[in-house]
Amino acid sequence: MSGMAHSIDLVDLELPAESNIILAQAHFIKTAEDVYEALNGSMPGIRFGIAFNEASGPRLIRTEGSDEVLVSAAARNASMIGAGHLLVVLIAGAYPINVMQALKAVPEITTVYCATANPARAVVLREGEGAAIIGVMDGSSPAGLESDADRQERRDFLRKIGYKK
Repeated sequence: MSGMAHSIDLVDLELPAESNIILAQAHFIKTAEDVYEALNGSMPGIRFGIAFNEASGPRLIRTEGSDEVLVSAAARNASMIGAGHLLVVLIAGAYPINVMQALKAVPEITTVYCATANPARAVVLREGEGAAIIGVMDGSSPAGLESDADRQERRDFLRKIGYKK
């Protein structure tokens, strides 16, 4: 490293009830509006909040969304993490699988770090005025290997909720 003091922090992500969080890296001032359009057109009834951290210029947290609780929580997450070009999306009334293709089509999004409803933490490197997400701790570590009964339960569940025939 450059000799400048640095730290690694774990930032607990705030997820309002019945929501999922998507953390990504993106760029450009129009990111928040483009993500709004992608989410708004992706699924009827979706509620969402978006926060995007600018990395230069006025370095503001830009927000958009259809649900003020989710917008506020997205902005708090973006502020706590503090990384430039960070995109925080909170969704309710949908799952990440319902919106990921729409988000991947947004040209400003370069990397997706996570998409989860689990308790999660961002692993953040801080140095001087900068911060970067270096990873995400998503949920808990595995408790064991799937058995034949577990596999059948998984397959039955996916059919029950309509993701498989």
